Amino acid sequence: MSAPIRPSRKPEVTAIGDDGLRYVSKTPGSPFGSTSSYSAATMSCFLCSRHRPRAMLMSRKYFGRSQSVCAPACEPRT
Repeated sequence: MSAPIRPSRKPEVTAIGDDGLRYVSKTPGSPFGSTSSYSAATMSCFLCSRHRPRAMLMSRKYFGRSQSVCAPACEPRT
């Protein structure tokens, strides 16, 4: 007989608000960290959608608008 299946992570704890909506409790904040500096902020690449620091992105024109893309090129996904 096989071992019992255990959840891979802690179960989510929810609470019902006064207005009847259910909220999932989570740790506050952003997964990208708190940054007050403009240069330390992250953005996603228009082509590969990876989040990178602004210093690693450059602007290129796509469809008549400037978009942030990886500089010099996007790395292939593995």
